[in-house]
Amino acid sequence: MTTVRIVLADDHEVVRAGMKAMLEASRGIEIVGEARDGEEAVAQAHRLTPDVVVMDLSMPVLDGAAATERLSRELPDVKVLVLTSFDDRGHLTRLLDAGAAGYVLKRAAADELVRAIRMVADGGTYVDPGLAGSLLRNARRAPGSFSIPTASLSEREEAVLRAIAWGQSNKEIAADLEISTKTVETYKARITDKLGLRTRTEMVRYALSRGWLAES
Repeated sequence: MTTVRIVLADDHEVVRAGMKAMLEASRGIEIVGEARDGEEAVAQAHRLTPDVVVMDLSMPVLDGAAATERLSRELPDVKVLVLTSFDDRGHLTRLLDAGAAGYVLKRAAADELVRAIRMVADGGTYVDPGLAGSLLRNARRAPGSFSIPTASLSEREEAVLRAIAWGQSNKEIAADLEISTKTVETYKARITDKLGLRTRTEMVRYALSRGWLAES
């Protein structure tokens, strides 16, 4: 199992200590740095180049959303997983559009957080299941804000997009479909070109509009 290197960013020392103890008890996770605010999180990411920054949303100096946007622009290979108590659609949409690879609520179980970390580290996207439905409800209330693409996908392209919607990583998709991770990236590029989906929010909304996230 490949070790996932993490920077923890939270302005509450007790919270950071609790997360650190919990995550270090999980095999294959290494805490390489800690940050007390968004500015420090960005600096630590530049210095340590972790696989994932677990980012709190409400922090001083630079909040989690602004820090996420900077990391997405300056260090696109560093994935940001937002861990917060805010469970409303507005915060979720803002963070996904800022470039976050995942959004987990602080009330989530420890194994769910670990799964989300591994998922985004492997190139996947994770949205807390309790929040996914709010994206679709918002799209229905404001249909003009998101036009559902109608372009046809090949059978393999649809399989890849379904897997992305379910939060599978590139490695997991490649293993399931018996293709290389490079081929997965090629299919993802084709999907983007065909559907014109430019943000993570749009990809989640598209999947929800097709009913893929409601399937068992």
